[in-house]
Amino acid sequence: MSTAARRVAARVVERVFEEGAYADRAFRSAAERLDARDRAFAQQLAYGTVQRVRTLDQAIETLGRRPVRKLDRPVRAALRTGAYQLGFMDAVPAHAAVHETVELVRAAGLERAVAFTNAVMRRLAEGLPDLLARLHEETPSAAALLHSYPDWIAEAWWRELGPDDARALMRAQNEPPETAVRTPDGPLVVDSIPPEWLESGYAWPQSRGSQLAGAAVGARPGDRILDLCAAPGGKATQLAAAGAEVVAVEKHPGRARELEANARRLGVALEVLNADALELPDDLRGFDRALVDAPCSGLGVLNSRPDLRWRAEPLPELQLALLRAAAERLRPGGTLTYAVCTIHRPENEDVVDALGLPVEDLGARWPEYRHPRRPELILTLPHLHRTSGFFVARLRT
Repeated sequence: MSTAARRVAARVVERVFEEGAYADRAFRSAAERLDARDRAFAQQLAYGTVQRVRTLDQAIETLGRRPVRKLDRPVRAALRTGAYQLGFMDAVPAHAAVHETVELVRAAGLERAVAFTNAVMRRLAEGLPDLLARLHEETPSAAALLHSYPDWIAEAWWRELGPDDARALMRAQNEPPETAVRTPDGPLVVDSIPPEWLESGYAWPQSRGSQLAGAAVGARPGDRILDLCAAPGGKATQLAAAGAEVVAVEKHPGRARELEANARRLGVALEVLNADALELPDDLRGFDRALVDAPCSGLGVLNSRPDLRWRAEPLPELQLALLRAAAERLRPGGTLTYAVCTIHRPENEDVVDALGLPVEDLGARWPEYRHPRRPELILTLPHLHRTSGFFVARLRT
């Protein structure tokens, strides 16, 4: 693959870790001029490096004998992408990874670092396979290093799921996510999405876990439904397609406009309200059902968001506040569905318990997705169900 593709990947890695950029946004802007083949290679290299950076840094420091934090930014990014090619991209010859990484540093104008980069890459080419083979997963911290996660995520899954499932989940979240769409006929997993499906409104990109969360609302024709965190509109349009009258709330004006455009493309009618979910108009009441697909740490979608594991933040206080705001807008006997794309007890069943409303038995409807500790709740697990991780509860006011 071309030097240009590697340059794009290194630039994305640098922006993510040095400037706090989001990987997908950084890649879109950096890769505009690449052809399809180079773009695919650059994306695999950039996203894979971001995902595996903890393991890569361990290798660079061990074999390079210098702390990664003390390297110049371009050198750090180049060595990370170079190490990823050597450790995780079998199709890339070692000599090509070494040469191209050195050239990245030279192109950055850091001639003084060229010899060092060359030496470290040669040591990595020789020693990385043995180093990776010596890593193990017998403890949370060891598994976090092997699979490249922050310790706190490994510890949480170890505690909540047990060692075997925690290890399997970490492995699964390093694999490419499924490509799934919602169609009028239901969920469909595909190798790729034909552009005409999206342009015509026939399909919407949405994982099976996400579609399950939408289905759990139980929308029926004529229901008035409040979707409190609605953009970009996957679940809101799913509810509207079921015949419900949907009010979709979105705080950010740009995302609210995007939601409206997506609804038009899919040919469904819904009302978009650009407002803060915690400060809704007083007369917005009497709904039959509400959906709160709340902001969360995103620990169920780490394979589709390469940088998220390094910036993930649990948000139980916000989640509880949103649920209470939604519950106030329901008629007596209405139902409130809580969905989050995370696998984390403090944001899952602990939030439901704190709300204190009666819980309906979703596990009876979808027994294959029963929560391992709370069978009335549902939890999709990437290593078991091969889709994104979603926690879903339905409560009654």
